[in-house]
Amino acid sequence: MKISIITVAYNAARTIGAALKSVADQRHPDIEHIVIEGASKDATLDVIRQNADRVTTIVSEPDKGIYDAMNKGLARASGDVIAFLNADDRYASVDAISSVVETFEHHHVDAVLGDVAFFDLKSPERLIRRYRSDRFTPARLAYGWMPAHPGLFVRRAEYVRAGRFATSYRIAGDYEMIIRLFSRPELRYRHLPEILVHMQTGGASTAGIKAKLQLNREVLRACRENGIDTNMVKILSKYPAKLLEYLSR
Repeated sequence: MKISIITVAYNAARTIGAALKSVADQRHPDIEHIVIEGASKDATLDVIRQNADRVTTIVSEPDKGIYDAMNKGLARASGDVIAFLNADDRYASVDAISSVVETFEHHHVDAVLGDVAFFDLKSPERLIRRYRSDRFTPARLAYGWMPAHPGLFVRRAEYVRAGRFATSYRIAGDYEMIIRLFSRPELRYRHLPEILVHMQTGGASTAGIKAKLQLNREVLRACRENGIDTNMVKILSKYPAKLLEYLSR
């Protein structure tokens, strides 16, 4: 089974080297790593070029935002399964992809949902939160729940069926895509109860109150545009439950 991993990057010189290494270190033998670099103003492209032997495809050009960059990656992906790894994240172990492939092959599913653990760049060895994807079900889309995106692996055929990321979103384009993927009743998925990715705090969707407000407004819009009956009270109700991700990590 061939796995396509897409990494989009912009001004990520400090972190992308570790992300590239975590993919290159995977024991699964058939991995395609596609890096879409948005004409960074720092040394991101230099770091990527220094690690060119670790990467299958490198695209460096301006884009119209993160979801435009993700679409460029999707257009180039040729694997049976596609995943997205952020430039400031890394796989938790060298067997992460092997575990995912084993789950696909043994359970004949269309998507595998893994867990993600958050860390602070100042203390990357200390995990501060575990995002458990087993709490997600399609029925919870109306409440703003989604599987951890860096730990989500989906068959390419499902992305072909769902279409491209909506570039009009700034933060919740991945959520809107997940609505389209998981609203199809025939889609078969399975939770893999492992931490697959170590994810750095401070990304676009976790960078403070202002970002969370915009995220939830976009989540509400995504639900309404895809025919999911919800409201802001429902969407905000997920936050008390998310406190358990800190208490039970």
